[in-house]
This record gives sequence, C-alpha cells and structure tokens, in this order.
Amino acid sequence: MAEPKEQTDTGILTRPHPIAGVYLGATASGLKKTGALDLAVMQVCEQARTAAVFTRNAFSAAPVVVAKKHLSQRAPLFLLINSGNANAGNGQQGLADAEQTCQWLGQEMGMPADSVLPFSTGVIGEPLKMDRIQAGLPDALADLSIDGWERAAEAIRTTDTYAKVASLAVDVDGHRVLLTGMAKGSGMIHPNMATMLGFVATDAKIDQACLDLALKHAADRSFNRITIDGDTSTNDACTLTATAQADMPWVDDPASDAYRAFEDGLVRLMQHLAHEIVRDGEGATKFVAVQVERGVDAEECLQVAHAVALSPLVKTALFACDPNWGRILAAVGRAGVGEAATSPDFDIDAVEIYLGNVLLVANGGRAPSYTEAAGQAVMDQTDITIRIVLHRGAVSETVWTSDFSYDYVKINAEYRT
Repeated sequence: MAEPKEQTDTGILTRPHPIAGVYLGATASGLKKTGALDLAVMQVCEQARTAAVFTRNAFSAAPVVVAKKHLSQRAPLFLLINSGNANAGNGQQGLADAEQTCQWLGQEMGMPADSVLPFSTGVIGEPLKMDRIQAGLPDALADLSIDGWERAAEAIRTTDTYAKVASLAVDVDGHRVLLTGMAKGSGMIHPNMATMLGFVATDAKIDQACLDLALKHAADRSFNRITIDGDTSTNDACTLTATAQADMPWVDDPASDAYRAFEDGLVRLMQHLAHEIVRDGEGATKFVAVQVERGVDAEECLQVAHAVALSPLVKTALFACDPNWGRILAAVGRAGVGEAATSPDFDIDAVEIYLGNVLLVANGGRAPSYTEAAGQAVMDQTDITIRIVLHRGAVSETVWTSDFSYDYVKINAEYRT
C-alpha cells in the first residue's frame, strides 16, 4: 500500500498507516444518542504483546479494573472500546457488565474472556446498555479490517470535534518500523497517567520489558504533560501493542541504540496525539505551551508549569487575548517553589517570564522593555508559548494547555442533556 501523502514537518503522517497484525472494526450500536459510531474492536495477532498504563483515580471505572486483571493473566488478543457510556460509578454491576462484554466477544471469536481488554468512555454513573453492546458486537467484528483505524478513531470519541489518529515511520538500527495510534480526549483532561483513551500499535519486534518501559516513558512525556481543566478521568487508559511483524532483530536492551530510536519515535507520535487533544479541548481557541526552564529538578518545573496552565485567570485572559501578565506572575508566585526543605530559596528577582519572545517580567517586576503592543501581538496568535526562566538549575519541562472559553462552560453544562 502506498504511504499516505499527508505529512507534518515532524514526519508524522496525519492519515493512519496499517500495522501488520492489527485489525479494527467499528459500528453504531446505539449507545450514542446521535446514532454515530460508538463501538470499536481491535484484534491483534497471537505474536503480539501489549503494555498499558491506567488512571490513578480512586474511582477507577469498571473496565479499567477488568482490563488490569485480564492484562495480568495473559497477552490480550482483543481490545473492546465503547463510547457514550463510561461504565464508571456503577459498583459491582459495572464490574459484572465489563466482564460480560469480554465474555460475549470471546464467545464470538472462540477465545477466553480474559483475552479481551475492555475500555469505556462517556457519562459517569449510568448503567451500560448491555443489550446494545451485545447486538452491536457481531457488526463490529464483521467490520474488522487492517485499514480500520479511522472508523475506530471515530467510534471512540465523545465531545471531541474530530478523530485523532496518526502514524510515524521510524528507523530502528537500519530497519523500518511503523507506529500508528489513535486517541480521544477533549475535556476532563489532566495528568495522572494518561488523561484520555489512547491506543498505539507497532510492527516492531520488542520484548515485553522494553515495551512496558517505552510506554511509561512516552506517556510521561506526552499525555502526562497536557491539561485542559484539571480533572483526571475515571477511565484513562493507554495501550501499546507490538505485533513483531517487522523485518528486524528483537529489541531487548533498554540501553541499546535500537531501543532509544524506538522510544524516541513513540514519544514523537504520542506527543502529536496529545497536542491534538489540547487543540481540540472543549471550547478551546488557543494552543499554549508553558515552558519552565532552569529549574532545580523536573518536579519543580512541572509544579510551576501546572500552576500557570491550570490558572482559570490565566486561561480566561488567553481566551480574551488579553496580555494580563500579572496573572502569570501571580501563578508562578503561588506554585510553591522553594518551599521544600531541600530546595533553595526562591529569588523572584532572578525570574524571567516571556510571552513568546517578549520579556514580561524581570528583576521582580515588569520588564522595562515591555510594551502592551508587543504583548498583544503575541496574545492575538493561536499558538502561544509562555516561558518561565527560574535561573535555579539546569532542568526544563513543558506542559501543554488551552484557554477557557464560553463554550467550555456550555459544553459541560449541557453534557447530559
């Protein structure tokens, strides 16, 4: 098959490329009131191995609990994903329903129930409409195709305004490896594992330990660096499946150049998907990178970045295109830098704050070179970078976020109506 022509300047293919050993199908089972696609199945070959990371929300959804259990028992052969209902907050009935969906899929394919990992997304606290899933499963399975990524990506979205799916070709020690992934997420997005649903597959030959390590690292550098509204979902999950179909030696050493090349490609692909989630944030009009430089450690940098990225006052100023730099300064000041017993005192006179390339704050106050016109020119842009230079160390970290608009309130106020 010819490679998709749509390609970003980072090498990301914005149309999905099929992965050998992975088949996807989707159908409209009636879980969504709109009648849109809402049930997806991913089938993987027997040689495949899967890694996963899940939400740390104490009220983890039933499919998260069941998926963790099944993953600990065997390598999965199927992923079953529904949108339109989260199957969260449903107690023991929710767990029984999640198990039942796996049994139904297993029976259809002549496989045990624990070969299926279930995933759900949608409204919390409503019972799963089991009759619709049971009736829809045969149609989703009949739709299985190696080219089914786009339909599956449509089926897993909720308030997303578009499906998020992409591919990347990576050179791993002279061998061509493919990665394709899809993700959903638009609201209830904040790092505490993955902050959405994401499913990535590769044809690489990579052992389980390296696969687990690569996914954790990539999630920490992508989905754990985005925030829309500060709310971590009950249903967050991200999987990485390697089908071992590529013509290459096995990658089994995390210190090898081959592993580092694979991990780098995975980070690039997952960062692209994470950025798409931010760009499609509920009601979002801005894509904002909050970059904290020269901190003592990563924890300190992320502490500051999240204080700015989560500030409702900063986010509403961004929506209004208002260069109200005092809100950024205040957020940095309350982030708690220097409060740890092992951390150096916080010298505010050393801090520099930039809006794009415009210096806002220096020596504890408004930079003498700053003009409102220069700040306004940056604020009028769709993509904005806020840089905070702490001058305390050598570590830098970046968090990506969006603004808060009228539409964010409207979307979430009307979510169940």
